[in-house]
Amino acid sequence: MTLFRASILTGVAAAFATACVTINVYFPAAAAEKAADRIIDDVWGTQPSAPSPAPISSLQHGALIFAAGALNLIVPSAHAAEPNLDASSPEITRLKVQMERRFAELKPLLDNGWVGLAHDGDVAVRDPAAVPLPSRNSVRTLVGNENADRAALYREIAAANQQPQWEAQIRQVFATRWIAKAQAGWWVQDGSGAWAQK
Repeated sequence: MTLFRASILTGVAAAFATACVTINVYFPAAAAEKAADRIIDDVWGTQPSAPSPAPISSLQHGALIFAAGALNLIVPSAHAAEPNLDASSPEITRLKVQMERRFAELKPLLDNGWVGLAHDGDVAVRDPAAVPLPSRNSVRTLVGNENADRAALYREIAAANQQPQWEAQIRQVFATRWIAKAQAGWWVQDGSGAWAQK
């Protein structure tokens, strides 16, 4: 009877432990970097040009299809295992278009050093005293609008993936990628807040 009772308790404990499984959704950092690069290239108009593929014959095409099919039979598809990051909602597209349009005004400010890329994923007026007095309000407004759209973009990417807790990580990935993709001569900020020309 004691052995029976112990096995029941063990079974109940095992069922309870199985029912209390927490599902952890890991942040897909590599996918976030790719998404950030695509968005930055679109906003800045620096879309990398892909080389045009060499033409293939119909015999080569058939051989490639056969090889892909055989490979799928031998090695199961890892497509589901690769984390993905959705960065294509209508709101994300709207924000991206606004940022693309604004870049025509922002680029000269980045080029002359009035504005730099901050370490937190925003843009910042690097030296307010360097901006001519008649331009200060328009520069401040432009930077404010850009930063509002950037914050909304990071939030919307997290929301599109139904992971609002990813917003800070998405912001950090973008902060790193904005700086990495900055043109030579632009000012960038390090983690301590110091500015340096790239």
